[in-house]
Amino acid sequence: MSLTQAPRAILFDLDGTLADTAPDLAAAINLLRTVRGLEPTPYEILRPQASHGARGMIGVSFGLMPQDEGFNELRDGFFSNYEAAMAVHSTLFDGVHELLAGIADAGLRWGIVTNKPARFTDPLVPQIGLGQASCVVSGDTTPHAKPHPAPLLEAAARLGLAPEDCWYVGDDLRDIQAGHAAGMRTVACQWGYCGAIEPATWGADHLLATPADLLALIRATVPSPTPLAA
Repeated sequence: MSLTQAPRAILFDLDGTLADTAPDLAAAINLLRTVRGLEPTPYEILRPQASHGARGMIGVSFGLMPQDEGFNELRDGFFSNYEAAMAVHSTLFDGVHELLAGIADAGLRWGIVTNKPARFTDPLVPQIGLGQASCVVSGDTTPHAKPHPAPLLEAAARLGLAPEDCWYVGDDLRDIQAGHAAGMRTVACQWGYCGAIEPATWGADHLLATPADLLALIRATVPSPTPLAA
């Protein structure tokens, strides 16, 4: 393990990093298909697109991109469907509860930086057990979304920390690009959606397989609290 500056806060992407939201995202896009008399898109095709929001879901389900005619109508319908049922099957990944508890035990804070619009982030975060986040920065909180560093810099500012005092953890290349651009140490997590580009090629500072691996890295990096004098 290379020498690593101890963090004072851990920032996380949401979809595919802390939470497995793919089932509800897939249901929202497939409802658009079934009301049009189309067969549902197989879940195994939709799941890798969960970190890419409407663009990814509509792209694989309807073959349309944002510049195409009809995309905006599908996007609005997808958003409406998702907003009505965003926490039916979504849950935290195995080990995330223990990871967040361990971060708190280490005397660190944690927050969320996602490209998901606040329209969805604000109600979803408390419903899936993430209400203790020290900050939540959504995709429309700043003028730019990831891979631009602005959302990560906003999160650091809200925590009153320098960017280099934060680590950023994500399951998409954009997360690692944003973290590097913000001057943060980056962690690529393999337990998320990842998509078609192999995480090993992203240039992250750390590539980890499970939330337990991240907690072990944090514990190995952060000094143990000094016991109070009697």
